[in-house]
Amino acid sequence: MTNLERAQDIYAMIGNGQLFEAFEKYYAENVSMEDIGENNLRIGKDACRVHEQHFMEAVEAFLGMGINSFATSTDGNVVMIEHWMELKFKGAPSAVKMAQVAVQKWENGMIVNERFYHK
Repeated sequence: MTNLERAQDIYAMIGNGQLFEAFEKYYAENVSMEDIGENNLRIGKDACRVHEQHFMEAVEAFLGMGINSFATSTDGNVVMIEHWMELKFKGAPSAVKMAQVAVQKWENGMIVNERFYHK
């Protein structure tokens, strides 16, 4: 399985409500994750997992998602995913549609770094 195929599997799992299963399957213990522009670098799988749990606890309803495109580096070790999600957060008056690009760096079939560019 290529890293691109692994990334596609992650997003299929997320679409099926399996975010945490995908996280456990494909993220390395030494992973770092960051939302660019938000000064929130997280280092290590435990810290990243806690951040994802807090995000999901804030979501009241998951209304949909879609993939605009996948791209990969020539060596296949970087995968970029342009996608969107529509969510309703707890206490928010209406849903929001979030668009972002995730840039994943892979080693030995696991994500070791992921950066999110979003609006």
